Amino acid sequence: MSEPGGIADLLPQLENVILRLCAEIGAGKTICPTEAAKAMALETGGGELAWRDWLVKVRRSAIDLAHAGRLVIYRKGKPVDPDDFRGVYRLGLPRSE
Repeated sequence: MSEPGGIADLLPQLENVILRLCAEIGAGKTICPTEAAKAMALETGGGELAWRDWLVKVRRSAIDLAHAGRLVIYRKGKPVDPDDFRGVYRLGLPRSE
């Protein structure tokens, strides 16, 4: 069981950061996962390299948000299956086409 004030308590905040950054960049554009990790590290008062600790959590949150239909994970400009992607990826809001 996680203790209060732990990383698990910050996951909703991380999801909000990811969605906010995607909304700020606008429809049809994407962000790099490191942008979300750096923003989260800044919001939580982490040190200069604290964003690295957030990268895995950004990926996990992106997968959860993609399953909920709130986010799309892109690879080489195309949407990918959130359960089956590797390598460099980007995050964006669902495109209304």
